[in-house]
Amino acid sequence: MLVHWIWLAARPGLNDREKVAVLEYFSDPEAAFYAPAEAFGKVEGLSSRAVAALADKNLSGAEEILQQCSEKQIHICTYRDGAYPAKLKNIPDPPVVLYYKGVLPDLDGHPVIGVVGTRECSGYGISTAQRLGYQIAACGAVVVSGAAKGIDTAAMTGAMTAGGKVVGVLGSGVDVVYPASARQLYRDTEQAGCLVSEFPPGTAPLKWNFPKRNRIISGLSCGILVVEAPEESGALITARQAAEQGRDVFVVPGNIDMPSFTGSNALLREGAIMAGSGWDVVGEYQTQYPDKVHKNIELPENVEHSMPKVAQKPASPAEKKTFDRRKEKITVDKKASCAYSDVDSYRPASPDEAVLLEKLGKDTWQIDELIAGAGLPTGKILSLLTLLEIKGVVERLQGQQVRRKNKP
Repeated sequence: MLVHWIWLAARPGLNDREKVAVLEYFSDPEAAFYAPAEAFGKVEGLSSRAVAALADKNLSGAEEILQQCSEKQIHICTYRDGAYPAKLKNIPDPPVVLYYKGVLPDLDGHPVIGVVGTRECSGYGISTAQRLGYQIAACGAVVVSGAAKGIDTAAMTGAMTAGGKVVGVLGSGVDVVYPASARQLYRDTEQAGCLVSEFPPGTAPLKWNFPKRNRIISGLSCGILVVEAPEESGALITARQAAEQGRDVFVVPGNIDMPSFTGSNALLREGAIMAGSGWDVVGEYQTQYPDKVHKNIELPENVEHSMPKVAQKPASPAEKKTFDRRKEKITVDKKASCAYSDVDSYRPASPDEAVLLEKLGKDTWQIDELIAGAGLPTGKILSLLTLLEIKGVVERLQGQQVRRKNKP
């Protein structure tokens, strides 16, 4: 019964891994509810605190949550339901219950891309998140984000403008609008997909809920796209969780003079995949979803003007000065620019670069095979590939392949 699922999900003395262990040992939460106390000692990995929590057979709290869900038209998806996303089930600590409003998209039948970034974002970050959100949806993927202000809102707005499906993962109950200015976004998201949370109705947006919800964003996704993120941001937590879960991490390169891009650019140095369009991201999954994915990155005329305006952080005096200085240099930079993609004239910047480029030769390589055969550490190879891609010396292809660019 649903009330027993809610009872297990709400046990304060168990972490998510312990709840899954209980489910694996017993046939369902109802069997666990009626099990004698000594039976829990046979469940591998349960702490004494968890055993004590499972001894509490009071269902009143679970019954109240179930009543609230009924009154507020909140749906419940359990770990054993067929609609429970398989990708999320396969992370180490999946939630045993999901609460949602709207319609849960087919997250197993389509590529799912998580788009994350800072709340205090720049105008460039806003426009880029909207454009890439639009393109990702137009290419056939579902966009998942945290429904926070800034990058999250921009990406979800762009995806919905393209007519795509979106999922907003919340750090509160799905009936709690946070911040209040997100009310329209929440309404639109329910129409275009759903709002989802592991927290029961009425749960406040407490700060420690958000790192916990981030594992769901990455867990639902094939890959995570970081648009704009400073150091120590929630977006970086999501990206690192994605890597731990075996997901791809994509990053939009940002202005090296702006603190809001320091975290993003650090991920690129660590080997994240550079992305400049929605197809750079979705195209990686074309072989997995051949009937769902198609290249479509052209924005209809004036589509950006039709998107709702998203709040952004005002530029600081230092940022304005940097921007103005760069504007003054644009024409000079264009005249002095060199063709990085001229393979014959490019000189490696380090001995490691030289080794990698020699190994690449003129062949197309699977990245895993290149790592196995180049004789360099994995992190070093991924970092070098990213830098060479930025310079225009190499290019990434679909299916995790890479090759040296031809001379134009």
